[in-house]
Amino acid sequence: MYLYKINSVNGDLEQIKEKGFNKEKDLQLLCEQNLNQLLRLQFICSEFSLSNFRIDTLAFDESASSFVIIEYKNNKNFSVIDQGYAYLSLMLNNKADFILEYNENCEGNLKRDDVDWSQSRIIFISPIFTTYQKQSINFRDLPIELWEVKKYENETVQFQQIQSTETTESINTISQSTTIERVSQEIKVYSEVDHLEGKPNEINELYQGLKERILNLDDNFTVNPLKKHISFVSNGKIIVDLVILKKAIKIFINLRAWNLNDPRNIARDVSAIGHWGNGDYQITITTDEDFDYIEELIKQSIILNV
Repeated sequence: MYLYKINSVNGDLEQIKEKGFNKEKDLQLLCEQNLNQLLRLQFICSEFSLSNFRIDTLAFDESASSFVIIEYKNNKNFSVIDQGYAYLSLMLNNKADFILEYNENCEGNLKRDDVDWSQSRIIFISPIFTTYQKQSINFRDLPIELWEVKKYENETVQFQQIQSTETTESINTISQSTTIERVSQEIKVYSEVDHLEGKPNEINELYQGLKERILNLDDNFTVNPLKKHISFVSNGKIIVDLVILKKAIKIFINLRAWNLNDPRNIARDVSAIGHWGNGDYQITITTDEDFDYIEELIKQSIILNV
């Protein structure tokens, strides 16, 4: 991709060249200082050492109640699969140490049962990934993410997730690694299929129609299925969550109480009660008759969150 700026005097296009990172540590510091904005994660610590391993950044995903390991690479010579599963295995075999690290750095009172270990994952961040590395994540159940970050000479930064192709292939069908097998027994990567499986055709069709409406609202939307709900994320911000039930779909609009303009009062204020999903507003639907109106409500979340 090429970036240009318009010369305000003559209207010519001037190319903005990629500047790159001098050191891997520079990339790490940039991401750690902006971790919540970039990845919606809570920073725990840098350089966490355990059993001859050194984790670049340890973070916590509050929406999934899980730990996230982040590794930074300024070169292309590493195996995404081998290194990713080695670190995840380290985590699952030393859960108490990770909880202790959280409690010491975040002044929390996290307990083992407060963590959903099945949602653990590792993120690799690099200025560039090889074609082989990108292809290696094309499995439906891989708890590994690749994020490419580009820095340009005008101090502009581009941050983009490498999306895997849709596939039904499992990592377990091709790997003979005992480490991968052990990790896969405890970590579960959820998909839309997991949420729709066993639901009536009417609910499946209702979800697909609602999903299409939501995605059409913003070109930057990505779909992020978690254990309890499906999040729709734009520019690193959760806009709306869907909980798929057998007889209905619950929509959670990510706005704080009193911030939603809802003249028809179809959204319920759930700020005072526990619920899945983000935001203080819940709408329960069984048909598509209110799709046009719900679109307008979701647009408010896009405007205020992105």
